[in-house]
Amino acid sequence: MSLEEKFDYGTFEASLARSKALENDLGSHPEKYRVLTGDRPTGRLHVGHLFGSVQNRVRLHQMGVETFIVIADYQVLTDRDTFEHISENVMQLTIDYLSVGINPNDGKTFIFPHSHVPGLNQLLVPFLTLVTNAELDRNPTVKEEIQASGQKQINAGMYVYPVHQAADILFCKANVVPVGKDQLPHLEMTRTIARRFNNKFAGNKPVFPEPQALLSKAPIILGLDGSQKMSKSRNNAVMLSATEDETANLIKKAKTDSTRQITYDPTNRPEVSNLLLLISLATGEAPEDIADRIGDGGAGQLKKLLTETLNEYLRPIRQKRKELESDMGYVRGVLLSGIQKAWDVAELTLAEVRKAMNMEI
Repeated sequence: MSLEEKFDYGTFEASLARSKALENDLGSHPEKYRVLTGDRPTGRLHVGHLFGSVQNRVRLHQMGVETFIVIADYQVLTDRDTFEHISENVMQLTIDYLSVGINPNDGKTFIFPHSHVPGLNQLLVPFLTLVTNAELDRNPTVKEEIQASGQKQINAGMYVYPVHQAADILFCKANVVPVGKDQLPHLEMTRTIARRFNNKFAGNKPVFPEPQALLSKAPIILGLDGSQKMSKSRNNAVMLSATEDETANLIKKAKTDSTRQITYDPTNRPEVSNLLLLISLATGEAPEDIADRIGDGGAGQLKKLLTETLNEYLRPIRQKRKELESDMGYVRGVLLSGIQKAWDVAELTLAEVRKAMNMEI
């Protein structure tokens, strides 16, 4: 029995069980899988991205799993009025990927903005015929994104965001997508679209796989305010590109509490616990042990240790960033190479789609 047949996707528990089995199989048979992952180019990456998702991409990359990293630049237009910095953000996002250990020279890793891959975006049209307005309306992730955007008028691009994401995933026939729990509804729509396309058009020769969720093990990284998820727009983030002095100044302003004894208690002391977690993620030491070591040193000692630890951890990444920023021709070459690979793969997939839909000439 295959992993696909073994688990139902009706519950989060089932998705978690499937993810654990998938994790084990990835380690044993990386050649069986193709990963699709990525980000919207809304700004540079911060340590929340690094510990929350990017390190996992580096791990999969080092395991030898073929990986397509999409920079979803079209999707910036769905909930933002500004577009002036998209190109610069694409370049800086690519620099961040390269600086943390993604190596596009291995022949298995491809970074590209999806606006440059026409075949990928052309899949959006047939995919839209496979979902209903009601299904788009009740997608909980879309509802949250609409609310978070704060827009009074919601454009159609926001509603079809999950379908566009399905095109991102299925154009290269990715069968693994690393996601958090909150993104499972998006992935389930991709699985639904793949299944409906195969059933309606492909007969006994399925065109698309139903991609599997690789659920993130990373905890939610709060910002330095200790109350919200780390985000550049909330001014509570330490950027990978920040200087050591900027990092120190940001951490000095981090919110803690009035209790001098440092303890790891995420429920009752979220601000202090989040700073301990950041140290833990950078050192591998348990946050409880870090708290015991600081003891009654108070917030001052906690912030001092976090500053030293984070700056040391980020130093080689920042050095690599400087090198890359002085060689933008190389960075652009990485993107052009990724675009070419994605273009070729998309055209092959599109040819299969046309054949299945009887649209060949």
